[in-house]
Amino acid sequence: METRIINVNGIPRTVLVEPDDLLSDVLHRQLMLLGTKVGCGKGECGACSVIMDGKVIRSCVYKMKRVPAEAKITTIEGIGTPINLHALQVAWIAYGGAQCGFCSPGFIVSAKGLLDTNLNPTREEVRDWFQQHRNACRCTGYKPLVDAVMAAAKVLRGEMSIDELKFKMPEDGRIIGTAYPRPSAVDKVTGNCDYGDDLGLKLPPDTLHVALAQAKVSHARILSIDTSEAEKMPGVVKVLTHKDVKGKNRIFGYVLYPWSKNDGYDRPILCDEKIFQFGDAIAAVCADTEAHARAAADKVKVELEELPAYMNALDAAADDAIEIHPGTPNVFFEQPVIKGPDTAPIMASAPYVVEDSFYIQRQPHLTIEPDVAFANIDDEGRVTVYSKSLSLYSCHRMLYEGLGIEPDKLRMVQNPMGGTFGYKLSPTMEAILAVVTMATGRPAFMKYNYYQHITYTGKRSPFFINLKLAADKEGKLLAMEHDFIVDHGAYSEFGDLLTVKGCRNIAAGYHIPSIRAVGRCTFTNHAFGSAFRGYGSPQSQFASEVLMDELAEKIGMDRLEFRYKNVYRPGSTTPSGNELDCHPFPGLLDLLRPKYKAALERARQESTADKKRGVGITIGTYNSGRDSNDVSEAAAELNADGTVSIFNTWEDQGQGGDIGTLASAHESLRPLGIKPEQIRLVMNDTATCPNSGPSAASRSQLVTGNAIHNACEQLLNAMRKPDGSFRTYAEMVAEKIPTKYLGKYSTGDLCSVIDPKTGQFNPVATYMYGAFLSEVEVDVKTGKTRVLKMTMAADVGKVVNKLAVDGQLLGGLAQGIGLALSEDFEDIKKHTSMKDCGLPFIKDVPDALELVYTETPRSCSAYGAAGCGELPLTSPHASIINAIYDACGVRITRLPALPEKVLEGLKALNK
Repeated sequence: METRIINVNGIPRTVLVEPDDLLSDVLHRQLMLLGTKVGCGKGECGACSVIMDGKVIRSCVYKMKRVPAEAKITTIEGIGTPINLHALQVAWIAYGGAQCGFCSPGFIVSAKGLLDTNLNPTREEVRDWFQQHRNACRCTGYKPLVDAVMAAAKVLRGEMSIDELKFKMPEDGRIIGTAYPRPSAVDKVTGNCDYGDDLGLKLPPDTLHVALAQAKVSHARILSIDTSEAEKMPGVVKVLTHKDVKGKNRIFGYVLYPWSKNDGYDRPILCDEKIFQFGDAIAAVCADTEAHARAAADKVKVELEELPAYMNALDAAADDAIEIHPGTPNVFFEQPVIKGPDTAPIMASAPYVVEDSFYIQRQPHLTIEPDVAFANIDDEGRVTVYSKSLSLYSCHRMLYEGLGIEPDKLRMVQNPMGGTFGYKLSPTMEAILAVVTMATGRPAFMKYNYYQHITYTGKRSPFFINLKLAADKEGKLLAMEHDFIVDHGAYSEFGDLLTVKGCRNIAAGYHIPSIRAVGRCTFTNHAFGSAFRGYGSPQSQFASEVLMDELAEKIGMDRLEFRYKNVYRPGSTTPSGNELDCHPFPGLLDLLRPKYKAALERARQESTADKKRGVGITIGTYNSGRDSNDVSEAAAELNADGTVSIFNTWEDQGQGGDIGTLASAHESLRPLGIKPEQIRLVMNDTATCPNSGPSAASRSQLVTGNAIHNACEQLLNAMRKPDGSFRTYAEMVAEKIPTKYLGKYSTGDLCSVIDPKTGQFNPVATYMYGAFLSEVEVDVKTGKTRVLKMTMAADVGKVVNKLAVDGQLLGGLAQGIGLALSEDFEDIKKHTSMKDCGLPFIKDVPDALELVYTETPRSCSAYGAAGCGELPLTSPHASIINAIYDACGVRITRLPALPEKVLEGLKALNK
C-alpha cells in the first residue's frame, strides 16, 4: 500500500491505495465523491467516466498504478453544483436527459471532455464521441442527450444565454402539459442523487456485507450444504441457509386466477431441496466487508444430484419431461379465447388465409445500475428493506409469509434507482436481506456485480406462437386462430397474468369477429420470467404485426391501408371482447400516411446493390391499468407553513413518478394559488405512505393521478369557507378540521372479471395507442441491419409532462431496436455482460427519432391522461422486421434478427 496525491476537482487529495485498486473505488468509496457511479464494472457503460489530465476515461477499469503522480482528475462534482450548474447540466435538465439519472453524471463528464476539445461539434460528432467512450443509456433513446450537448455548446460559444435553456413558467401558472423539470433533476445531473450503493456507504459501522453462494447448474437436487469452511474465513460473522429462515421459505408468486395449477409458493428464499435455475441462492454469507463475504461464499460446499435441465418451453412441456416443481405440472396455466362464431368454417372458405410461427426471445432488462438493497430494524422494531422495488406493497405481500413475520413488522422503502423497466416487480434480494437482519439483528447490505445482475434477475419471458389469420376479398379481417406457450422460467410469479395478457394482445388494435385460441404457461429451468415494459404485448404484437404484413401482401394491399381498414373504430371489440372508450388509430395512421409514402420513396431511391433500404409499419396498443379492478390511494396534507404534502407510493424507476405526482397535485390545488415549490412529495415508504399500487401496467398517471386528485379535492373542500375563500392551517386547527385526507380511486365500475372459459372481459378503463414507422438499411453482404429513422405517432390522452412522455417514448423505441436486432439472454455462458447481451449503444439507435401526437382526453382521468411507459415497446421491433422484409425479402420470425439470420434468409432466397 502506498500514499498517493491526486488532484481532484482542483484540490490535492491524499489517498492510501494498492496499485491494483480501481480509480472508481478510490473516488467513490474513499473520497466519497458519489457522483462517479459504477454500473457494469467492465468499462462498457461509461457511468464511471471522469476526466484525467484532459482525457475522458472509464474509472471502473482504471487501476491506480496507471494514474500518474499528481494527476488532475475532474468528476461530476467538479463540473457544477446545485447552486452553480454548468451549461451541460442545465441543458440535461431542459431536454429531459436525466430519467433514472444513473448514467447522467458519466454522460455529462464525457460531454464536458468533448466540449473542452471541440466547442462546435456536429450532432454526428457528439454521437461518435459517446460511442467511442462507451457511454450507455437505457432510458432516453439518446436523442435528448445529443440535444442537450448541442444546446450547451451554444451557451458556451456565447450564442445564447444559459437562462434561455431554463424552464419559463407560463403566464397562467399551470405546469401540467408543459416541460416543467422533474423535481429530482438537479440532484441527478450533479451526482447528488444517492442510489442504493451510495446509501450503502452511509450505513452504520456494524453493517454486514452479504454475498451469496449460488448454484452453478440449472437443475439439481440438493444433497447437502456444508458451510463450515466458509464460517472460518476472515471477517465472517454468520453463514445462513434455509434452516435460518423462520417462515415457509417461499416467496408468494401471486396466483391471480384460481384455475392455475400452482399455489404460487414455488420460489425459495434460500434453496432447500432443489436448484431450479442457474444462480439460485443457496447460502448467504455475512461478513465485515464485501470482499470477505465474497471470498467466503466461494467456500460453501454443496453436494448435488444434477437433473435434466429444460431450457425452453417446448422441452419442458414434452410428455416425458419430469416435473420441475414436484406436484405441479410444468404447464401450470392455460387460458382459452373464444370470441364470435367458430373459426374453422371461416378459415376453410375465406379467400385469404395466412399462417406462420414466431419466437420472441428472453430479453434482458440491462439497467445501467445493478441490483442493490439493504435492510435494518427501525426504531419501531420493524424489519425495513430499502431496495429498487417498484411495487412496495405487493413486494410486502410476497415476502412476509416466507420470512415468518407479522405484516406490520415488515416495512418496504424504495431507494432512488437506476432503472428497472419491470424486473423489480419481482423481489430479488429483499427477502435474503430481511432474513439476515432478522437472524443477526444487524443492518445488512448487498449488491450484485453485473454478472449476478444479468444471470440472477428476471427476464422477459419468451413466447412460441403459432398464428393464423383470415380476410375477405376486400381485405377485411374475418377470423384468427392461435396457440402459444410462454417460457416463464423457473418460477411462476405473475405467469398466469402474463398468459392472459398474451391472449388479449395478439392482434390487439384490430377488430376480428371470430377468434379461437389458447395460451399456456410453463416452468423451465432458465431465468425466471419477470415483468418487462409492455408485459406480454411485445411478444404477442410482434407475431400479429408481422403476420398482418404477410396477409396484406397476399391480398395485394398496401400495408398501411390494410391496417387502416381494420383498426378499431366505434363498434369494434378487442380480442377479449370489450368495446373501447376512444378510437385514435385512424387519426394516428392519417398522421403517418404522408411520412410513410415519403419513406417508401426514399427507400426506393437510395437502395443500392449492396445496401438495400426498406420501410416497415405497425400499430401497437396497451392497457392503462391493472385488470378488472385497479385501486390506488394517495393522501394530501396541509402543513403549518402553508405548503401541501402529497403522500403516495408512485414508485419512480426513472419514468417520472415525482413529476407525475407534482404536476397532478399542482393542477388539482390551483384554486389555492399554490406554487410547484410549495408542494412537498412524501413518497415510497410503506410506513408513511398509502398503497398506490405498483408502478406497472402504465397505470400510475391514471389511477394514482385520480387518487391524488381525490385527496386534493377533499382537502380543498375542507379548507373552503362559505364565501369561497380558503382557511389557513391555523384556522383549520382552530375549527378542529382535519388537515390530512386520504384519496382513493378504483376502476371497478368500468371493468369486468375474465370468463375463464372464453377469455372475454373488459379488463381496464382505457388504453394507449401508437403507430410505428421504421426505415432500415440492410447490408446484403454482411446481413447487418441499420435503423435509419423511426417515427412514432402516439395517443396517450392528455400529456401531463412533455419531457417525461417524450422521454418514455424515445427510450421505448431504443429498446425496440434492441429487441428486434440484438438483445438476448439465451446462452447463460455467453450472455453475461451488457455488450454480450446486445445493449444498443448510441450508434445503434438513429438520431432521427420523431414523435407526433394526437391527444384524446380520457374521460376516466381527472387530467384526461392515460399512461405512456409501455406503449413504445408494443411493436416498434415488428416495424423493423417488416422493414427488413421490405428491403431484401427476408422475413425474420425468430428474434433477434442477428446478421447471420438475415444472411441465412438471403441465401435461401438465392437458391
